[in-house]
Amino acid sequence: MSTIRAVTPDDYDLWLPLWHGYQRFYEVAIPEATSRATWRRLNDAAEPMWGALAVEGGQALGLAHYVRHRTTWTEGDYCYLNDLFVSEAARGRGVGRALIRHVYAEAEAMGCSRVYWLTHETNVTAQKLYAGVAERSGFIQYRKRLEP
Repeated sequence: MSTIRAVTPDDYDLWLPLWHGYQRFYEVAIPEATSRATWRRLNDAAEPMWGALAVEGGQALGLAHYVRHRTTWTEGDYCYLNDLFVSEAARGRGVGRALIRHVYAEAEAMGCSRVYWLTHETNVTAQKLYAGVAERSGFIQYRKRLEP
């Protein structure tokens, strides 16, 4: 049985292989500088961003990153489950569900009124899990990349 816990600064070597696996899964290459900035933010108490790991026997099985932010729709903040990833070897064991439940509990403790996330339309395996733990909003995402 895995334990879900917040990341600590000492967890970098556990976190990084999962972070790279997440990127491979979505066929993206996030620059190393961005990954380092993400790690710093996850461990900075002044940032509204957190990370959790599913750990078993000294091995990290999955990760979740989540962000609290204001919204115009409710007085309470929203919690965006930014990233969720479970190693291939640990899939089908309830790790993803446990990470989502962890985020739910953390968001509730922060007074958030909603937890939400996105997934790619081709990620049908994850969508089966998500259908059992949340409702599908029906919204379609549009985005425009801005160059600094």
